[in-house]
Parts: sequence; structure tokens; C-alpha cells
Amino acid sequence: MNKDISGLHHVTALAGDAQRNVDFYVGLLGVRLVKRTVNFDSPGTYHLYYGDEAGNPGTILTFFPFPHGQAGQRGPGQATATAYSIPAGAMDYWIERFKKFNVHYEEPTSRFGEEVLTFYDPDDLQLELVVSPEDDIRQPWLQGPIPAEYAIRGFYNVTLLERSIESTDHLLVQTLGFRRVGELGNRYRYEIGTGGPGAILDIVHDPHAQPGHVAVGSVHHIAWRTTNDASQLDWQSELRNRGTEVTPVKDRKYFHSIYFREPGGVLFEIATNPPGFAIDESPAELGLHLMLPPWLESSRTELEQQLPPIILPEIA
Repeated sequence: MNKDISGLHHVTALAGDAQRNVDFYVGLLGVRLVKRTVNFDSPGTYHLYYGDEAGNPGTILTFFPFPHGQAGQRGPGQATATAYSIPAGAMDYWIERFKKFNVHYEEPTSRFGEEVLTFYDPDDLQLELVVSPEDDIRQPWLQGPIPAEYAIRGFYNVTLLERSIESTDHLLVQTLGFRRVGELGNRYRYEIGTGGPGAILDIVHDPHAQPGHVAVGSVHHIAWRTTNDASQLDWQSELRNRGTEVTPVKDRKYFHSIYFREPGGVLFEIATNPPGFAIDESPAELGLHLMLPPWLESSRTELEQQLPPIILPEIA
């Protein structure tokens, strides 16, 4: 079998207003808008991708904005926190920045030897900034508003909330190849591949967690990255052989995807690393134009009239 998962590929969430989303992630957090396209399954809605300079797997947070959508509620069977990695010594900078721009945040805490700052985007999506005990050598987006010594490097980890963890643990460890590497109260930590930033998954176990629902301000799914199409097909076969329902391969233009639910209910995806976001735009122009897959080009005029305009914030 030619299958591997080396860490997170992307996380996709639901947002409200598209312009407010862009202002927050590009203008305040300093991650790059690397692609503006549409939800291929519902083209009347944007699909916005944010990441590092090139939108490398492991840095990509994506959104479907629904300006009149219902607010979600965090609950079991969801990814309840998405964490970014920041350099040592950057925490005070971010606290001051959040104060300056009235971002809702909580006091920093310690977890598994890490510094953790929890905060919330304008739609109440729970996010974290994490200073790791080990260096994160990934490079930030250098043309953004945040000085390089403080800037976001990419994902650190994602946290799931589960009422029961036994079946999820079995899938993670026995099927997908994760290792359980830590326990802190009711929080269980898993790593995959070489571990470290971008290859970590936490599960918070709360058998009494109140029901939530996925809507605006919620994570829709988590994508794990695999090397290529052949590896993805091996994963598809492996999951089916183990009794997991998994979709056919979906062409997302910038990667190929298969989807399945882990036993607790969180929607997982396995996405290929290639071909990447420069397949239809030059690296210098990523995110500047509305890009459509070939099968939607005939609807471009209609979609451009339907979608609200987006203006990138000025980078001082």
C-alpha cells in the first residue's frame, strides 16, 4: 500500500460576511488570501482560502461565507478550536494587537509545555495561537502586516470535542496511523508523521457535552494531507475495507479530496498535496482574482453579479 498522512492539509469553516472575513484574516492576522473561488458544490457562495505565501498544505484555513447564515454552536462531534503556530517571544505582541483591535481573547494558558492564547474571529470561530517548545521553521507571509518575528507560521493543531473517544481513538491509531503521545486531564493528544506543528490533533473528552450545530462560526471539516492521487486511492480502499463510508474522489482543482466521518461525527477529508494554488494564477497574483473551475466558466458573468465584491485591506 502506498499511503501516508503527514499532517493537516486545511481546515474549512463557515463565515458570515465575506469582506469582514477578509479584513480579519488578511488585515489583522496577516495570513495571505491565496485563492478566491466559489464553493464547487454550491457556486453562489464564495470559497476563500488563506495561508502562507504559496498556500502550502498545513497553513490553509478556508471559509464558505453566508452573510445571512444562522450562528453555529460548538458541541460534541465538532472541531471546536483551530490553532496557529507563532514564534517564541510573539505572545505579548499578539495580546497587544488584540487589545488594539478589540478582538475577543482569553488570558494565555499553558498546555503540554506550550503557551496558548485563545481568541475568536468576528463570527465567534474559536482560534488559538500556540508557542511551541520546538522551533517552527516554516516561513510566514512576508508581505503581510505582521513583522516576520511575530507572524503566523501555519497550523499548530486542531481540537475535537467528543462525548466518547474509544472508537475515534481506534480509527486514528489503528487505521490512519496516529500515535497517542500525551494526556492532560480530559485532553488527549495525537501526532502523525514526524509530529510537531501542523501534525497534531487533540481530543477533549466530555461525555456530558451539550449538543451544538455546525453553522456560521463553526468548522465544517478537517482535511489531512497525503502525497498524491495514488496514495489517496489507497486510503479510499483502506477505509472502505475497514467498513468506513467514504466518498468518491472529488476534483477541487487545487487538490483532490475524499471525505468520511470519524465515529464521533467530525467530517474528515484526505486531500492531495498537488497540484496547488499556482495552477491557475501566478504566485505573485494569488487571491487577486475570482478563479473558477473549467466547468463553471460559462457561468462567470452570472456568478460575478451574484457574489458581493471583496476588497483586500491595504497592507501598511
